[in-house]
Amino acid sequence: MIPISIIGLVLALVTTSVTAARAEVPDAIAAPGETLVALLHAQGAQVYECKAGAAIGLAWQFREPVATLLEGGKTVGRHYAGPHWELADGSIVAAKAVGRAPGATPQDIPILKLETTSRRGGGRLADVSTIQRLDTKGGTAGGECPAAGALLSVPYSADYAFYRKAR
Repeated sequence: MIPISIIGLVLALVTTSVTAARAEVPDAIAAPGETLVALLHAQGAQVYECKAGAAIGLAWQFREPVATLLEGGKTVGRHYAGPHWELADGSIVAAKAVGRAPGATPQDIPILKLETTSRRGGGRLADVSTIQRLDTKGGTAGGECPAAGALLSVPYSADYAFYRKAR
């Protein structure tokens, strides 16, 4: 049996680390007054397609994410085009970007604030209103685009924080 004082210490440390991580979020992607529903890790790829650019010739243009959502090292869902986040409990949310800030390095995709545009299912994501993409690693397309229609899959990881409006 674990003493209550140790449980309290662990809860305090977890709360402090989550609060510290949230305090470091730029204003452009903050979700003030909202309640954290889930924090999931994504591991996958950002997929780009070679297309004609507006001002220049061919360029890599973002097409879709393809990622596994993990919690505690276990697969709990997937992240795909839309963008959509779908959990094994049947809940699905779609969202659109409303704020952004640079990733830690030029190779890291931006961190984002996304607002939910649709929801399905009654699981954990059922009342999610805001999603933050945090702690991005990789995912940025580089190099020349060889031919129209070519695809490029760039490995990335990120943490997604799901929030609901305060009740």
